[in-house]
Amino acid sequence: MRVVMLSKAVVAGAYQRKLEEIARLGVELTVLAPPGWREPRVGMIPLERCFTAGYTLLTLPMVLNGHHHIHFYRGLRPLIRHLRPQVFHIDEESFNLATFLAMREGVAIGARCCFYNWANIDRRYPPPFSWFERYNLRHAAHAIAGNQEAAAIIRRHGYDGPISVIPQFGVDPDLFAPADGLRQHDAFIIGYVGRLVPEKGVTDLVAALAGLPANARLRLIGDGIERPRLLQLAAELGLSAQVEVLPAVSSTAVPAAMRELDVLVLPSRTQPNWKEQFGRVLIEAMSCGVPVIGSTCGEIPQVIGAAGLVFPEGDVTALRAALSRLIDQPELRAELARRGRARVLAEFTQAAIARRYVAVYQAMLET
Repeated sequence: MRVVMLSKAVVAGAYQRKLEEIARLGVELTVLAPPGWREPRVGMIPLERCFTAGYTLLTLPMVLNGHHHIHFYRGLRPLIRHLRPQVFHIDEESFNLATFLAMREGVAIGARCCFYNWANIDRRYPPPFSWFERYNLRHAAHAIAGNQEAAAIIRRHGYDGPISVIPQFGVDPDLFAPADGLRQHDAFIIGYVGRLVPEKGVTDLVAALAGLPANARLRLIGDGIERPRLLQLAAELGLSAQVEVLPAVSSTAVPAAMRELDVLVLPSRTQPNWKEQFGRVLIEAMSCGVPVIGSTCGEIPQVIGAAGLVFPEGDVTALRAALSRLIDQPELRAELARRGRARVLAEFTQAAIARRYVAVYQAMLET
């Protein structure tokens, strides 16, 4: 089976383990990625080449890099016509220009094409995005959604073909593994790993620190426009000595950062144009044996299941109470750590996710 995947997401090295697992299942896989992706409000994320065994990873120049819905790849047409995949996995939303241009090239050579939608807020797109979506829904052999809400939206927008709900990436349980032994420090480290932007609700996490025991420390790892505001809020609350803000780390350095934490919190807050689509950082922490707390925003409760604590988004008092429970109950921390690791091994490893993707590819060729 010849498969070509077009994906800007695989610039993150840790995500490439899924590609190795797909190739290990007998797929002749070629992955096309940009040299880097300019994440809005964060900056350029260069392509990491970390896990590239068994498949071919090629780069294509991206035009309008950093613009989620109007970027596209220069040189895609001759490359697709040279590779002639049986399955063309377009790892982009159905309403994006990049998806439309790629779908058109795939259809032209007779490839079976699929797209990947995360969007979990229903909206009607103006032209030309509505035209892109209409074409892609009509020509796709399969749709893949990152969450149940996204799948329902695809249906409402008129797609009547097969849909599979699969996370975009799993985790490597050997890379994201628990620490070998107990950590040797007196502080209780509360962690957040991700973008420092308003929708992630990190200000709620800083506010929740007030009133916790003096040994509680908050470690924020990431970059973004909220950094000055978070530091100012910590100062206003008299918490500067208990809050540290560290720069973002590479995807392959995340496991080591996770293993330093006593709990990982994802306090996201729904915005008019955004809500949490998955919360990958949760399964990374769970795989590392770190207990997790998440808000009720978007897909977070479904990702956590019974393996962590969930609080109403925006409710600082409830978040503080959840943190207090974990500080006061080491046996609960140990139990949630065990449940989290077990949940990841059962549902969210790169190998498990890869098997589900290959099953989709096989189904696409059989219809």
